[in-house]
Amino acid sequence: MKITAIKTYRVLPRWMFVKIETDEGLEGWGEPVVEGHAKTVEAAVKEIGDYILGVDPSNINDIWQMLYRTRFYRGGPVMMSAIAGVDQALWDIKGKKLGVNVTELLGGKVRNKIKAYSWVGGDRPADVIAGIEKLRKIGFDTFKLNGCEDLGFIDTHKKVQHSISIAKDIRAHFGDEIEFGLDFHGRVTAPMAKIMMKELEPYHPFFIEEPVLAENCEYYRDLAANSDLIIAAGERMYTRYDFKRVLEARGVSILQPDLSHAGGITEVMKIAAMAEAYDVALAPHCPLGPVALASCLAVDMVSYNAALQEQSMGIHYNQGAELLTYVNNPEDFDMSDGFLHALTKPGLGVEINEQAIIKASQDHDVSWHNPVWRHPDGSVSEW
Repeated sequence: MKITAIKTYRVLPRWMFVKIETDEGLEGWGEPVVEGHAKTVEAAVKEIGDYILGVDPSNINDIWQMLYRTRFYRGGPVMMSAIAGVDQALWDIKGKKLGVNVTELLGGKVRNKIKAYSWVGGDRPADVIAGIEKLRKIGFDTFKLNGCEDLGFIDTHKKVQHSISIAKDIRAHFGDEIEFGLDFHGRVTAPMAKIMMKELEPYHPFFIEEPVLAENCEYYRDLAANSDLIIAAGERMYTRYDFKRVLEARGVSILQPDLSHAGGITEVMKIAAMAEAYDVALAPHCPLGPVALASCLAVDMVSYNAALQEQSMGIHYNQGAELLTYVNNPEDFDMSDGFLHALTKPGLGVEINEQAIIKASQDHDVSWHNPVWRHPDGSVSEW
């Protein structure tokens, strides 16, 4: 079997799919994208095509190492996302070739389902109570929201209390019936994170995500020592080498690699095993589409330390398409009691509606970009 074609499709809301075709008629789907930089990653995927056309797609490990190690300048979001999408598609092909789900190729399941959580509140958290109430009717009991709006390098007590009031209101309204994580989204500096986490302790958020930027991960240990709250991080880390430094520094209790950014299934399986050795949980980051989620679920089902799974149903970024818009087997993604179940169909287990994807890619020039925020003094704020 040989790879004969690599095709990319940019579609609403802010996703990109890659399709790898073979001379035996088998095809695999992946989801390589950096939100806000889809065209850049698309170019990187096309460059990869020069290396893998005519290659046997079954040799996933060799292809991964070749794509990673033959690049003198390696790592980073663009290259690792391009590799991730191709890697997902290769696993999809191999599972279909052998007639089994990818979980079987990874050694078999250690669980049959995993707790899912959903976003509420938008970039600047608002109407959080109503949003949670709506999602509870669908079956969610675990949520995540932005923990604050933009904060200054050193900000006021008033601004801090505004952020804390959201967590306070959630606990007052729902008590212990739900769990909610708070994503600081890298908007908070180390001195402000220390204050915020202490102030949030009485309201028992499930976890605090990315309390400081990934490039400042040396602070995670100090922040963890200063607070009883669990720290989660990893969506802006792209290789096992990025995660190695975080694990060795300690402080993080939940790793959140993104299966569309951190090298795909092949790399995240290694990251998950590293985390398990440090007694750290796994909760893959996934605000993207169905192939990304299917890849996450494959890793979740075979990784003992997997604890939570993000998914994008109803997320505020999903304008023009939803999680299952391009899927022919939406029933396999049905949730019960707040859990997503293991997919069972061959390959990644997601059946893509190719015609819908082609039409969507032709109907819209997808060019979603991150917003640009500024502080009151005019300086650029972290989004």
